[in-house]
Amino acid sequence: MLRPEEQLKVIKRGAVEILIEKELIGKLERSFQTGVSLKVKAGFDPTAPDIHLGHTVLLEKMRQFQDLGHEVIFIIGDFTGMIGDPTGRSEIRKPLTRDEVLKNAESYKEQAFKILDPGKTRISFNSEWLGTMNTIEFARLGSMQTVARMLEREDFKKRFESRHDISILEFYYPLLQAYDSVFLKADVELGGTDQKFNLLMGRTLQKRMGVEEQVVLTMPLLEGTDGVNKMSKSLGNYIGITEEPKDMFGKIMSISDELMLRYYELLSHVSIDELTAIKTGTKDGSVHPKKAKEGLALELVERYRGKDASVNAKEEFEHVFKDKGLPEDVPVFKTPHDESEIWLPKVMKLSGIVKSTGEGIRLIKQGGVTVNNEKWSDPDKKLPQGEYLLKAGKRRFLKIVPE
Repeated sequence: MLRPEEQLKVIKRGAVEILIEKELIGKLERSFQTGVSLKVKAGFDPTAPDIHLGHTVLLEKMRQFQDLGHEVIFIIGDFTGMIGDPTGRSEIRKPLTRDEVLKNAESYKEQAFKILDPGKTRISFNSEWLGTMNTIEFARLGSMQTVARMLEREDFKKRFESRHDISILEFYYPLLQAYDSVFLKADVELGGTDQKFNLLMGRTLQKRMGVEEQVVLTMPLLEGTDGVNKMSKSLGNYIGITEEPKDMFGKIMSISDELMLRYYELLSHVSIDELTAIKTGTKDGSVHPKKAKEGLALELVERYRGKDASVNAKEEFEHVFKDKGLPEDVPVFKTPHDESEIWLPKVMKLSGIVKSTGEGIRLIKQGGVTVNNEKWSDPDKKLPQGEYLLKAGKRRFLKIVPE
C-alpha cells in the first residue's frame, strides 16, 4: 500500500472538492498503520441501462481507490430508484417499477465491470436495509432534518419558488441515501458535483447516529463532445461505451484539444507523470495534439471494445478522414419508386442518421451535409430520383438509391 501522501495525490486527480481533506488524510494514515482498508461508497440509481463516458468518471475514481487497496462498495439504489431522484430537475421524476430497476441494474453491473475489478467490488442493493425498515424507523428518519434545510437544495428551492409540486417522499430521498452511509459505516462517499447536498447529508446523519463522519469527494460532470454542455444522450453530445468502435474513435478524435486534456485527466489510465508530460508537451509543441488524441481514442476504445477493435477503428478513421475514403459498411437507403423527388431531411430521419426531420434541417442549415461531395445548404430543396452519396457531419454516410 502506498504511503498516505502518495495515495492523496492519486485521489485528488480530477476531483473538484474533498470535504474534509484533513479528515481524509487522517483516515488514510490510520488505514496505512492498521492495514484496514477504507470503505469507499458510491451509489447508482439504475434509471437507464446504457452508460456513456460521463458516467464512467465516478467509476474510474472508484477503480483508483481499489488500486490503492481500499474496499469499494457499489450501491445499486433499487429502493431509492423506485422513489425517483429529483436532483437537478425542475419536475418530478417518474419512479421505476421493481422489474425495470432490476433489469437496468444487471445491465449497469455488466458495463461497470469493464472498469471496476469484480473481485474487489462489493455490490449491494440498498433495499437490503431500507426495505426492512419498519414504520417507526422510517418516521424517525424524517425527524433528522427540517423542511427549511431541505429547501436549501437548489432543485427543491427552484421548484418551491416556481410553485411546482414537491412530494414529502422526495424529501426522503437524500435522507435514505444518507442512511446508506450510516448502515455501511462508509469512510468516503463519491458523487458528482450535483450530488453534494445528498453527500453532505450522509455526514449529518452519521454524526447524529453516532457513526464516524464520512469524507465527501465530488467529481466534475464531464462535458460532452460539444465541449460546453454536460454529456447527455438527450443533447446528442455523448460517447456511449457500447457504441461501435469506429463511432467511439471518431467522436473522441473530434473533440477540442482542451477537452482532450480534461478527458485524459478524468478517463485515462496514464500515470500522473505521463499526464503532466502530455499537458506540458501539447503546450510547448513537443507533443502533437492529434497524436495525443489518437492515443486517448485507442486507449478508450480498447478498454470497452477490445484491442483489435481499437486498431481497426484507427485504420478506418485514417482511411475515411486522412485518405478521404469511405467506410466499408456505408448504409443504403432505398427511396420509394413512386416518389419522383427526394426530401433529404425525411430521408435522413427514416434512415436513422438523425433522430428527426428537424435535426436534419438544422444540420443542413449549419452546412453539415454534402451530397456527392457538394455542400447542400437548402433544406427545402428536393432531389430528383437517383443515386447519391450523402454525408452528414464528419462520420455519418448514406447511399441513396431508387427502390
